[in-house]
Amino acid sequence: MKIAIVGATGAVGRELLKVLEQRNFPVSELRLYASARSAGRGMVFRGEEIAVEALPEAPLPVDVVLASAGSGISKQYAPIWATQSVVIDNSSAFRYEPDVPLIVPEINPHAIRSHKNIIANPNCTTAILLMALHPLHKAFKARKVIVSTYQSASGAGASGMEELLQGTKEFLAGRAVEHKTFAHPLPFNVIPQIDAFQENGYTKEEMKVLWETQKIMEDPEIRVSCTAVRVPTLRVHSEAVTVEFEKPVSPEAARAVLSAAPGVDLVDDPATKRYPMPLSATGKFNVEVGRIRKSLVFDNGLDFFVAGDQLLKGAALNAVQIAELLQKPVAI
Repeated sequence: MKIAIVGATGAVGRELLKVLEQRNFPVSELRLYASARSAGRGMVFRGEEIAVEALPEAPLPVDVVLASAGSGISKQYAPIWATQSVVIDNSSAFRYEPDVPLIVPEINPHAIRSHKNIIANPNCTTAILLMALHPLHKAFKARKVIVSTYQSASGAGASGMEELLQGTKEFLAGRAVEHKTFAHPLPFNVIPQIDAFQENGYTKEEMKVLWETQKIMEDPEIRVSCTAVRVPTLRVHSEAVTVEFEKPVSPEAARAVLSAAPGVDLVDDPATKRYPMPLSATGKFNVEVGRIRKSLVFDNGLDFFVAGDQLLKGAALNAVQIAELLQKPVAI
């Protein structure tokens, strides 16, 4: 396949380059696009340096466009790219369009059959949650989900990571910490706001988890309440999850389901202090799940903890997995 990465110099763009190489994706030609100020920069793929090009206002000469340059760019250009390429879009621009499939390959690969040359990649928080929730939903039928997230600085891109690192240096030096990417200084702080507040008091990030869970799991009846919090870690989103199920469930039964689930690593041995953490989940393709225990609130309920690298399963890895689906005849 001829592949283009739009937003190649950003945090997700750089990960897309690595994932294509790590998964030995069949690339016959790779084009890298970014803003005009990044044009000419060299990036290495499979030992070869490729020059970044300024993004043109025209269709791109490739089979698949992996877009990660923000919803504004995607809204403007994805319909143009889609005239001759399949667009896998990492932004929120098309996720809620009824005729655009929203795909997590381990969960709803069949939905790709309806694509009209634009396919949406889910929000990173949702993708990480559903890697654990969906297999449990299939086994025990989830009805109500309460999620509190611990989202790292890289969820806001390369600028978020840089702001955290620079702000930490300023804080430790006793100087005032400036902030532009985040609503407040992030070093040694947590911020219970990600994205804009909505009329119902939830942020848009929190509502995305509800909307996308219902669409991906094809269950409009499932109810989700999310509180999204930015924390001062560089990579990996972690989530504390409480679920009420229709069917009786035990921690032992849940562990059996999750241990067989694709893309999941069961890390659940409190006696030896093994549980999901950003330190262990960073750079991993799989999502870690642990701290599984019976809910003290719901009769048919579980509590568990999830940690996943949102630059990978929450973004670049999931996009490349979608591209892999396109290689299968049933997906076309």
